[in-house]
Amino acid sequence: MRALISVSDKKGIVEFASALEKLGWGLIATGGTLRTLRDAGLKVSDIQDVTGFPEICEGRVKTLHPKVHGALLARRDKEDHLKQISENGIEPIDMVCVNLYPFEATVAKPGVTMEDAVENIDIGGPSMLRSAAKNFRDVTVVCDPADYDSIIEEIKTSGNTTPETRLKLSAKAYTHTALYDSHIAAYMRDKAGLPEKLFLAFDALQPLRYGENPHQKANFYRSGKEVAYSVAYARQLGGKELSYNNIQDANAALNIVREFEQPFCVALKHMNPCGAGVGKDLKEAWTRAYEADKVSIYGGIVAINRPLTAEVAALMKPIFLEIVMAPSFEPEALEVLASKKNLRLLEVKMDNSREKADLYVGITGGLLVQDADVDIKELTADMCVTKRKPTDKELKELDFAWKIVKHVKSNAIVVAKDGATAGVGAGQMNRVGSAEIALEEAKALGITGGLVLASDGFLPFGDTVELASGYGVTAIVQPGGSIRDEDSIKVADEKGITMLFTGMRHFKH
Repeated sequence: MRALISVSDKKGIVEFASALEKLGWGLIATGGTLRTLRDAGLKVSDIQDVTGFPEICEGRVKTLHPKVHGALLARRDKEDHLKQISENGIEPIDMVCVNLYPFEATVAKPGVTMEDAVENIDIGGPSMLRSAAKNFRDVTVVCDPADYDSIIEEIKTSGNTTPETRLKLSAKAYTHTALYDSHIAAYMRDKAGLPEKLFLAFDALQPLRYGENPHQKANFYRSGKEVAYSVAYARQLGGKELSYNNIQDANAALNIVREFEQPFCVALKHMNPCGAGVGKDLKEAWTRAYEADKVSIYGGIVAINRPLTAEVAALMKPIFLEIVMAPSFEPEALEVLASKKNLRLLEVKMDNSREKADLYVGITGGLLVQDADVDIKELTADMCVTKRKPTDKELKELDFAWKIVKHVKSNAIVVAKDGATAGVGAGQMNRVGSAEIALEEAKALGITGGLVLASDGFLPFGDTVELASGYGVTAIVQPGGSIRDEDSIKVADEKGITMLFTGMRHFKH
């Protein structure tokens, strides 16, 4: 039995090759792998001695040879195959252990040149993997160091890998080369300005019990690159398995949290905030978020942007929550919540990054791709379009409401006061309907004066402003841009309301 080894990632390769040698396998290697194994004292043949042909073109050509691919592709159950390789002095190779040049890591480096990228496109490696994977009935193909130990144990037990294992390893090898080629294709198409193909690669994280409803199957995947504010890269410290809807809601909550630098807490239900608040510390932020809607928070998700303390954990404990997310949890806080066996506790990387990322939304038979809406304008007094200008306090309150309304399903209205939401109107077919919901929520809390209002879209008529004035709204922020902007400005001036136009819209469908 012979194994051909040529790896870029040399983690564990000496131990793997040593184990094969002890089991009686002959070893063949190339380039740097050959030196590594010989330095470890292993008896290894040089690929040049097998092919009878030297490496050429700075190592670009070393394994592209019939004595390699004939040795891999010849079927052991076909007499003519065996006769042909024998007549040509080709000895079968029974295992290929290959991983590829680090193309993805290379192109991710700042300032990488096209020349550097091209030199890290592996040719021989994928060719050997494909040949071995095609002939999986006879050849074991290994591309992942994580498989080394189990392969050795199987050979020790059975004398060789089993057909079932070889099939699985074949599928894994084709996945590896497909992913590798997709990274190259995406890079080259980007450089060539060819956008008509989109290649996506995500790693399976876990199967889910079901999707949005029990009759729907679902799986959870994540991108290969860790990012901040990601439930896909969160560390679960307690509670039962996340569901499909949990993940959707958690993602929505984390997108809101990333808007704030001061201590902040948001409670969320069905992908809409039901209460949110800032404060001088986490306790005040939590209290404001909770007091904003004590009913809707039941069975909801909470996200905070400060380490969870035992004091705040004790305030959360009596309430039925599905998930609590934080950048970290104090040990005492974990002790407080330990009795809530089903409560999911997620530790999430938070760094206030506004790194651009693509957002994918599936439709029947298609896919929509857009930049994630991570930008937001800081509100300033010169955005005011009414006679009365905002006070410093109003400007601060408007800034808070504007950051929250960005994440509410359109048509969206948020009213706020004293660093907390007082009412949220979401997903209505007209903006007045959303405003009525939000304002009535504020009224139910006994807040009828000094409110600010944020709208995710422009107000084409004066009706929303008229309605808001009756509930004690003193300041409004909206994108502006309607051909009838003057109608809402006129009503605002009549009612003594200050109004800001941001020039930036944040629809969320």
